[in-house]
Amino acid sequence: MDELTARAAALAARRPRDAALRRVGVSREGTPLWLLTVGRGSRQVLVVAGPHANEPVGGATVLRLAERALADPRLTEGADATWNLLLCLDPDGLRRNEGWLTGPYSLGRYFRHFFRPGFLEQPEWLPDGAPGAALPETRALLRLQDELKPFFQCSLHGVDIGGGFVELTRDLPGLDRRIAHAAARLGIPRELGPYDTLYWPGLGPAVYRIPPPHPGDLAAAITEAAVESTWHHPHRYGTVTAVVEAPMWGVAAVEDGSPPADRDAVLRAVSGDLRHDVQVLERILSRARPHLGGTAETARLLAPVDDHLLVCPGLADAWDPDTTDPRRPLPTLSTAHLTALRIAGRRIAARTAGLLHQLVAGAGRDPAGVLPELDGLIDRWCAAYQDDCQARWIPVARQVEYQARVVLAAFELAGRHRDPTRSGEPDWGTQAAVPMHRE
Repeated sequence: MDELTARAAALAARRPRDAALRRVGVSREGTPLWLLTVGRGSRQVLVVAGPHANEPVGGATVLRLAERALADPRLTEGADATWNLLLCLDPDGLRRNEGWLTGPYSLGRYFRHFFRPGFLEQPEWLPDGAPGAALPETRALLRLQDELKPFFQCSLHGVDIGGGFVELTRDLPGLDRRIAHAAARLGIPRELGPYDTLYWPGLGPAVYRIPPPHPGDLAAAITEAAVESTWHHPHRYGTVTAVVEAPMWGVAAVEDGSPPADRDAVLRAVSGDLRHDVQVLERILSRARPHLGGTAETARLLAPVDDHLLVCPGLADAWDPDTTDPRRPLPTLSTAHLTALRIAGRRIAARTAGLLHQLVAGAGRDPAGVLPELDGLIDRWCAAYQDDCQARWIPVARQVEYQARVVLAAFELAGRHRDPTRSGEPDWGTQAAVPMHRE
């Protein structure tokens, strides 16, 4: 965070007539939330980096977008646009990922130092609606949206293992072709069946429509994401929101749209593995929990562990052809979908193991003897990602370039198809601390 802020401040100091840096709020731990603004146009663009603590690439992307907006007047004066770039929405969570951010970049290092807060503490979600927003980061973003009334908003996310894709609140025709071109040039796999868009309408390869929010319980919110959020809040201003996902470790099979040889066998295996992994992790947690203490840091790490273990049984049942709810049958699945489900099930288990590893290691003692078991699980699961899925690290420079190109393409298309009176949803009412950008 410190280096990211320093680079943004240096950029603003270098071009004071064209760029400015201002504080727009503070985090729960008192860290400033900084907004870098480029341009003086009447049409506002809002780009939010770092909404998820373990997805740091957006910080580097906003710096690249700022440099491009300063270098190319077609992005500012020519489009009558002002770029508002929020450097990081969850700086406290980002700092807790420093153990892997400094490299070297390996899956084992990533999962052992992974942090993402519990779902109720993720700042883009509005479980009680905008008036009930509890987190200061969320309230700061809502104020910014209401102040700017952006015609276009981007939320910059990262896929740890898989491929790139985009989620939209309104169709931007032609974006799928722009994504395909950028991905091909940069060697980024496109994810043609992300598990969290399993029931969402497709708008083209690797582009998905975010459904309108609907009430639901915590498990449904975590797994479906069709809930009230800061992605939807500025809808009243005619804003189109794009959630841009860029992968860290790419898997080629996530863009394999061919029919699978034996869909049901794969689904049973994925569901069975998830159920087994959860049982193992629950046993480890039950042995370790009495020795973890009652500190605030322990509670902070336990919250996502409990969330993960809460949703896993429902996920396994939803994916298993023998237990799928007949009222909500699985859609037609390609090889890409099955690959994404296999990655997702293992990801939840590996993240949970990593959080438990930090909890026990942070306690300074391991009377239950669980650390060797957790190390073995993490090593085995990471090896499976590399051997079975052929996961490969994507250099940060390419992650950033891909994400920036997708944002710029969506910005151009949103400006071209802008309609401030309609959202396209007739049933709606009126989301060194970051050394990655050194690469």
